Amino acid sequence: MKKTRISPGIYWVKKRTVLVWLSVFTLFLLRVYHEVIDSSKDIDGYGVKKIEDVEGEDKAQTRVSYNIVFVTAEAAPYSKTGGLGDVCGSLPVALAARGHRVMVVSPRYFNGTAADENFTLAKDLGCCMKICCFGGEQEIAFFHEYREGVDWVFVDHPSYHRPGNPYGDINGAFGDNQFRYTLLCYAACEAPLVLPLGGFTYGEKCIFLVNDWHAGLVPVLLASKYRPHGVYKDARSILVIHNLSHQGVEPAATYKNLGLPSEWYGALEWVFPTWARTHALDTGEAVNVLKGAIVTADRLLTVSKGYSWEITTVEGGYGLHEILSSRKSVLNGITNGIDITEWNPSSDEHIASHYSIDDLSGKVQCKIALQKELGLPIRPDCPLIGFIGRLDYQKGIDLIRLAAPEILADDIQFVMLGSGDPQFESWMRDTEATYKDKYRGWVGFNVPISHRITAGCDILLMPSRFEPCGLNQLYAMRYGTIPVVHATGGLRDTVENFNPFAREGSGEGTGWSFLPLSEESMLTALRFAIRTYREHKSSWEGLMRRGMEKDYTWENAAIQYEQVFEWASIDPPYIH
Repeated sequence: MKKTRISPGIYWVKKRTVLVWLSVFTLFLLRVYHEVIDSSKDIDGYGVKKIEDVEGEDKAQTRVSYNIVFVTAEAAPYSKTGGLGDVCGSLPVALAARGHRVMVVSPRYFNGTAADENFTLAKDLGCCMKICCFGGEQEIAFFHEYREGVDWVFVDHPSYHRPGNPYGDINGAFGDNQFRYTLLCYAACEAPLVLPLGGFTYGEKCIFLVNDWHAGLVPVLLASKYRPHGVYKDARSILVIHNLSHQGVEPAATYKNLGLPSEWYGALEWVFPTWARTHALDTGEAVNVLKGAIVTADRLLTVSKGYSWEITTVEGGYGLHEILSSRKSVLNGITNGIDITEWNPSSDEHIASHYSIDDLSGKVQCKIALQKELGLPIRPDCPLIGFIGRLDYQKGIDLIRLAAPEILADDIQFVMLGSGDPQFESWMRDTEATYKDKYRGWVGFNVPISHRITAGCDILLMPSRFEPCGLNQLYAMRYGTIPVVHATGGLRDTVENFNPFAREGSGEGTGWSFLPLSEESMLTALRFAIRTYREHKSSWEGLMRRGMEKDYTWENAAIQYEQVFEWASIDPPYIH
């Protein structure tokens, strides 16, 4: 074979070219090295790079960003009935601020009230879709608003347009809730693939945060209808359990309406125990949407560490404790955050006087203003106890009613705000008539009044039977109001029992927690709190300051969520 000979001139030209490119590449590497060294100075202990915003304040961003899709039945300020709305209205904003791309998918509710105006800025994307379920094709549309760095996507369908709250009206829960939230789940699975938000779609590599049973079909759909066809093979789903008592249970015959393959019935299969069946011929067979999510999601979360343990027990598992226990290795709890802009005693527009951890003098002015507003005798030194919450069995209102004569026999004042069971509403009115100088019961819910009670009271009472997280105790501590709580779920996690002898007598703790849930133990904890308020002012001030120092911001919660995202991404998709 004839060899080709390279001339000396060409050889040296090529050699010189290689040397030039090597020099350029070396300079590039040196530049990159110096940039890395300089940027590393701005990275904190969490592996998060700090950036400076336009106002000159430091903001933290995550190193690894994810495409995150929240699926939820409610998200404040658009729709809210409780803590779920708060979480899905605030956590997405916190994650977006840390550099993630975040979408929230929720129904576009219209109920004929002023709340409909919340959706005014959401624009029709002109993207209609037909979903095959419930024996036919259901047409949905998507609306979109970009706010605070988050894509708020609203699923529109006539079933979301009716009077009442998201789940029911004065006659009870809507009978077609399974249908309404099946549409939500299908829409949420399609949204990242078809909606060009900001010019391009989220794509298949997403992390779905599915909240409670209303979004529970999402991980089932990913496993049964998408991954078998190579779609969403790199996506992950994380189920967030806010309240295990609501599971989306319907008759077994409704499974065919969900549009799932028949071989996946076992994922949702549920059989009621004999004692829970309606009659002797009842087989107890049903479908349980939340159970389906538990067995198909990649990871499980609850809204506090304590609740993540409680749901694995017979008492707190609502029949799902064995399944949840089998998945303990991927079950975690993260305490919810609070909106520190809305709930800030130094700037709260609803309270009479502002105060802070450095100057607590304004708190007594809030107390005097509250006493005056409610018509109670103005007594700045009288212990003022507050309660804010639904008037139902879960919140322990029956325990308060039972103990009220003994509580009000002491030289205290007691204020309650809430609505719910008519019998408890009537009891509040009757108690106010009996104890005119000591007790006030505000039937209903009023946001400004809830702020003024939180700021004006000395003690907040929360005898909840179970509390997945609880927010009122977090608000109370931020306002220097001392919580007295039943040691359950998030209450046990967040309220540290007062110990006056710790730290060489300076004390530790942020309140009182009691066990068991009984009238006697609740009264004992209350009496300790009242006595400390009256006789140990320095200890009381220490309690106030320690509570106000606690960090329950959404940014802190977001950092913990990022760790769970990382774990979910490392593990392969879970299929059982």
